[in-house]
Amino acid sequence: MAPRMLLSMPLHAITEVYGEAGLRQRFGLELESFPEPEREQLTEALDLAAALHAGDRRVREPYLNHLLRVAIRIIRYYEIRDVDVLTAALLHDAVEDHPAELAGVTGDLPYPELTEAALAELARRFNPRVSELVASVTNPEYDPRRDRHEQYREHVAESLERDPWARIIKISDFTDNGVGVIHTTLEKATRSAAKYRPLVPKLRELIGRPDTPLGTAAKEHILDQLDLAEERFAAILDD
Repeated sequence: MAPRMLLSMPLHAITEVYGEAGLRQRFGLELESFPEPEREQLTEALDLAAALHAGDRRVREPYLNHLLRVAIRIIRYYEIRDVDVLTAALLHDAVEDHPAELAGVTGDLPYPELTEAALAELARRFNPRVSELVASVTNPEYDPRRDRHEQYREHVAESLERDPWARIIKISDFTDNGVGVIHTTLEKATRSAAKYRPLVPKLRELIGRPDTPLGTAAKEHILDQLDLAEERFAAILDD
């Protein structure tokens, strides 16, 4: 593949044509302008994410593709170069999906204690801010008596209210899942649309706030992406 051509390709196009190798190469190209210590931290975060999610898949692709797209989108389209935010973006599902492996715990622990142990390991490996950012986008243990999707939306709204930097990670994650909803099976697309569609107005409001640390161009880009996601949700659910 022509390396520089990757810089002009949409992320899902890279995924379709070149797969994980193409996304890794694109991420490497994005990192070239970062100073060496920051590149080292982000490379360590990518290696950890790759190890933790090695056996995970998202229907047709390795799970790592999603994490790479989330991080690349933040650099390229949101113009964010905060290394802690990018580290947390690469690891935003690590605590939720692989807390025992991350924490190095072999015995059974209640979910809250396991989560805390995993977050403590992120603070040790990187720094407390990375751990706090991941905590803000990690789902809690749900009440089995209540609707899971409703609890998810409540958690997202509450956590993003108090953590403006976490909004950047969540909106990139949401964009990958929402705008990218057409890149999966109809069954999964229908589930995802039902889960995410009611969250769009809240995300739109949060992105528009003055304390959300994004430039005007990035906010406009995100709002356009939310409109596109809403169109796709409607096409799936209202057909």
